[in-house]
Amino acid sequence: MTDVVQGETHEPDKVAVAATFRQAPLPAKTLLAGAFVNRLGAFLNIFLVLFLTSRGYSAGQAAFALGVYGGGAIVGVLLGGALSIRLGARNASVLGMVGASVPLAAILYLPSFGLILAAVALVSLAGQLYRPASATLLSDLTPANRQVMIFAMYRFGLNLGTTVAPLFGFALYNLADQSYALVFWVEALISLFYATVAWLTLPPRSADGAAAGTGAGAGADGDGGDGDKEAAGADGTAQAGRGGYRAMMRDRRYMLYLVAIFFFGVVYVQYLSTLPLDVRDSGVAIFWYTLAVSLNGFIVISFELLVTKYAQAWSQRLTIAWALVLVGVGVAVYGLPLGPAVILLGTLIWSVGEILGGPATTAYPVVAGPPHLKGHYIGGFHFAWSLGAAVGPVVGGWLFIRLGHQVWPVLTAGSVLATVLVLVSVRDRPPTPVAPGE
Repeated sequence: MTDVVQGETHEPDKVAVAATFRQAPLPAKTLLAGAFVNRLGAFLNIFLVLFLTSRGYSAGQAAFALGVYGGGAIVGVLLGGALSIRLGARNASVLGMVGASVPLAAILYLPSFGLILAAVALVSLAGQLYRPASATLLSDLTPANRQVMIFAMYRFGLNLGTTVAPLFGFALYNLADQSYALVFWVEALISLFYATVAWLTLPPRSADGAAAGTGAGAGADGDGGDGDKEAAGADGTAQAGRGGYRAMMRDRRYMLYLVAIFFFGVVYVQYLSTLPLDVRDSGVAIFWYTLAVSLNGFIVISFELLVTKYAQAWSQRLTIAWALVLVGVGVAVYGLPLGPAVILLGTLIWSVGEILGGPATTAYPVVAGPPHLKGHYIGGFHFAWSLGAAVGPVVGGWLFIRLGHQVWPVLTAGSVLATVLVLVSVRDRPPTPVAPGE
């Protein structure tokens, strides 16, 4: 084993945050920092509607462009899963960051709505290529007993960057005398900066030897469910070429897990789409909604790593299931007569579910299938989540128009279904303590 795990002799349940980061190799630290940097510079989806309307385009055109952005992201995560295997995580990440930076800066100067839509689609697609690639490499570089913790740290970077990005972007907007030029140019430069760092610090290939020796592939035991269980051989790239997403789709248990993740995404995103509609119609001050959103961000950033220190040793199957139960309960609370206390209580409950199960949910795909299909399993996970997050606002809005405040019990049923599917599909792996000198 590498120096990442030396000295870790037993009790994988007590792996600490600081020790995990300190003993991680440089490429893993690059990926963790990259999660924060990329989200910090993710301005396009935040300011796209405002930018387009400022250019004279209608609200309908702006909303359509946002939908194109979401569609590009869904395609990007699927393509990223395949490219992480065929090109290696470093090359896929660099390709994605460079590919996003050029059309991103060009958006400022394109003369027609059609060209802007094409650029938005390219930015969104290319910008998502790094996610399956970075997750695959991060798992390859991390011993099996630290997978949940390392992905909790990865999520911490994503959440912190997401929280800071709107403030950073707004500051750039004002710095440029209320112009979006700096906003988009800085995002393009951030993408190029990370591409440079990734090229210099990440290994050229990730699957050939790393997965077999240090990462989650060692903990998967070649047990990928009911699909393709072929173990990775000496030529990891050749193995990866056999099956791909088709092999993943033959894994019936994992497909059930992806359906669960889809419903989880549909339910989770309602706090951003349906809840503000209900708050408006109920006459509750919008302050309480914004406070609830801030409460969620505070809880996730402040407590997820601490909770994961203990939850990483629990049954992955039950941890994910309990998280979905709490999300369902939080959403169900919104169905009570809506007021400040109900909004804050419901948000608190499902936020606890998020910090409990978020890292385990993200880490499970790296051990769910055979090592040579890891990139495809991770890509499938991101696809299912992105699709749920894209469909969720449409479903929630349609139900709210017809049911009004009674929409929440119906949405809770989605969380119940996701919980049942997780209990059926997820297989626990035994803890993997590391022997001295291994």
